[in-house]
Amino acid sequence: LAEPMLINRLISPRSHVTALNIVVELPGEDMTREVPEVVASVRELSSYITTTYPQLDVYLTGLVMMNNAFPEASQWDMQHLMPLSLLLIMSMVFLQLRGFGGTVGTLLVTLCSILGAMGLAGWMGIALSPPVMSAPVIILTLGVADCVHILTNWMQGIRRGADKQQAMVDSLRINLMPVFLTSITTAVGFLTLNFSDAPPFHDLGNVSVFGVLLAYALSVLFLPALMMVSPLRVRAGGRSGAHLMERFSEWVIRNQRKLLPGMGVVIVILVLLAPSNVANDIYVHYFGDKIEFRRDTDFALDNLTGMYYMDFSMDSSEESGIARPEFMRQVEQFANWLREQPEVIHVSTITDTFKRLNKNMHGDDPGWQKLPGQRDLAAQYLLLYEMSLPYGLDLNNQIDIEKRATRVSVTMKTISSVAVLDVEQRVHLWMQTNTPDLLTWGSSPTVMFAHIGMNNIRSMIIGTAVALVVISFILIIALRSLRYGLVSLIPNLAPAGMAFGLWALIDGEIGLSLSVVAAMTLGIVVDDTVHFLSKYLRARREQGLNAADAVRYSFKTVGVALWITSLALIAGFLVLATSSFELNAGMGVLTSIVIAFALLADFLLLPPLLMRLDGWLNPSD
Repeated sequence: LAEPMLINRLISPRSHVTALNIVVELPGEDMTREVPEVVASVRELSSYITTTYPQLDVYLTGLVMMNNAFPEASQWDMQHLMPLSLLLIMSMVFLQLRGFGGTVGTLLVTLCSILGAMGLAGWMGIALSPPVMSAPVIILTLGVADCVHILTNWMQGIRRGADKQQAMVDSLRINLMPVFLTSITTAVGFLTLNFSDAPPFHDLGNVSVFGVLLAYALSVLFLPALMMVSPLRVRAGGRSGAHLMERFSEWVIRNQRKLLPGMGVVIVILVLLAPSNVANDIYVHYFGDKIEFRRDTDFALDNLTGMYYMDFSMDSSEESGIARPEFMRQVEQFANWLREQPEVIHVSTITDTFKRLNKNMHGDDPGWQKLPGQRDLAAQYLLLYEMSLPYGLDLNNQIDIEKRATRVSVTMKTISSVAVLDVEQRVHLWMQTNTPDLLTWGSSPTVMFAHIGMNNIRSMIIGTAVALVVISFILIIALRSLRYGLVSLIPNLAPAGMAFGLWALIDGEIGLSLSVVAAMTLGIVVDDTVHFLSKYLRARREQGLNAADAVRYSFKTVGVALWITSLALIAGFLVLATSSFELNAGMGVLTSIVIAFALLADFLLLPPLLMRLDGWLNPSD
């Protein structure tokens, strides 16, 4: 029980916990089937042990268990969060539209969009990874936004006395271009997820793009036709939320001189805080305490060993070179230095085996617990040891078949991705200084996840910049104005910057999922700006209204729809925030914050900005 090679690896220091280390070799033909089969078999064995020996507790952890926890967490979200999101959003739509016809139409559009997008994903062979599982909620919220804009203006037209058909024609005339623009810009935002270093986010972006475009097609083709044959009745002359927007617009116009600098100060402060966020990830913490894998892994870390590891391949540069005394001395020196690092729990190396064999061959004298001094002697020890091992316990997991290279495996505590990269750099610097002939880089899923997180942030900055250029170009052409196209950038960019600034105060760490939020929400945020600006320009160009009256018209025409769609989007993404899977939960929270700030920017910043800009350019306005 005091064997150094086992302590903190297979036996706890207090000898109250032991581990069975199972090495699994999967065929790799269908991981979606193979991993669950292995996990099911192990769980069955675990259940047998706890039933037969009730005094024992069994905890299951490791890379295979983690690979299985990802789809399990996603499936739980799909079974529980998707229905809840659908119920919340449709309840809000029903309260806004005050009728079953429009609600049913919206439900059909969103469901068909989701089913179509997920069907395409299946046809294309896209795996249902955790990020892809978020696509239905995203498509749902965006489909609702399209429908609500069209239905709100349609019902406003009926309340003014128009018949159903004429009201729908007017609604489509007002909304067709804005809905098209928001769908295209949203698609551009999601397409930039292909810049991500994580392939599952590519799939999320591509599936969402198809769903968003399908939702647009159904909302402008299927939804109007359905409303024409539906028994929906709207009382002409009835009051709607438009009168509240009229009162709100008056307040904005009266306070425009305070709102513009006030919002400007808030935006600047929050945006300046955004860079203080730290890129970081702890992939074990992707899973909440409700998930069995997280609980079992935490127990193993607290009582036995860690799940994070880093492997180093030490090459002697010659066949059978691992028995060379100088090589063994360098490996031993490296292992001893690793054991001194605060993040390290255990180091496994072939030199420990050589030292134990040397002691055994000298009557277990502790004084001989050291490396053999001659190459031939070390080679003979190794040969004798390998011949005495039973089947399945050879050293192929530590040395290669030519006995040229050996693996040094380092087990670490559960640490952040920044800490993992720091360990990697410290190791590399130490080897450059002390063992330059053996210089190598560490490798493992732990290292891979750490690098993916950092690389993903850099690539998504490029992707967001590309999306910004494309969306700006689209808006300038669609709005037929360089001035208004550039003005639209302020309320389009500010929400993401403000959200990350607030996140710096709330949490301060940006992980893999949060690094894609800016690109993902850029197109969504454009929805509010485009709809408000398009109504403002329509009032200015077609009706000849001054800036203040154009703001009143915009609030009256689109204010209610912006309010309800923003609430629906926030509600939809906040449902993700309840997930036990951190990739979904963090993305849901931050996206909701972005959308909330987008609504504030378009209600409190954009109108004063437009009035001030037009006041400068047209003093007589």
